[in-house]
Amino acid sequence: MTIAPFRPGLGAPPVQTLPPGRWHGRIWVSEEPLARPHRYLECVAEFERSGLWPVLIPHDQRFAARGEDWLDDRGRLAPAGHRVDSADPADALARWWDTSCCDGACLRPFGARFPGLARRSHRRADPLAEAGNTGSILANRSAHRLGLVQTDRPADIPALLGWTGMIKSTDQVAELSAVLRSWEDRFGATLLSLGFDSLTLSVSAPPRTLARALTVAAEHRAFSLPTYLSQPGTLREYAGGLVQTRLWTFSWA
Repeated sequence: MTIAPFRPGLGAPPVQTLPPGRWHGRIWVSEEPLARPHRYLECVAEFERSGLWPVLIPHDQRFAARGEDWLDDRGRLAPAGHRVDSADPADALARWWDTSCCDGACLRPFGARFPGLARRSHRRADPLAEAGNTGSILANRSAHRLGLVQTDRPADIPALLGWTGMIKSTDQVAELSAVLRSWEDRFGATLLSLGFDSLTLSVSAPPRTLARALTVAAEHRAFSLPTYLSQPGTLREYAGGLVQTRLWTFSWA
């Protein structure tokens, strides 16, 4: 079958032959898991022409329980791009910075004030190139279905869908996408998979030293405290695990 981009009122031509699937609001999803995971890479290669960014959708019974209605009303209130444009990622992360540990030791080497955004990587951060280098990752994700979303950039997808996966921590999905934009720009961190309450980014320019990784770790802690708390150890130990790590996974379970 073929698929046309989600462009209300515009008769866009088909972009590629794809497996059977259908639209769920603003996201097209294949009916079955990808038989050939590298089809994802083919969709990345088509992105400049199609405007459709591919995301991998992990199996989760909770999708079926909701009738696969992945779009809530917030995704229809205003153009998502405008809402994301108006959100400040540093302000959002500062507001999400949790200081509720007993003696402040959990925040070291930082304190009650969010330390701000980490500096941009010295290496060229290229999200599209990174997405094209995910073969080893995709080899372990063959149980995922393929999703396609009409977007200008991958980071905007949660806001476009009105995604609620992070609802246990915040309902500000535009701010979440603003942080993803910032990570795209600074680290080439590109949305790879989107689950019911989790997301995974493929990172082309991760921090190369512990000193740089510490501030990135603080951003991660603010972004998804449940993910941080699920890891043993201190913030410094968490940061050590980010050095040269090209896959960032977050969960709000």
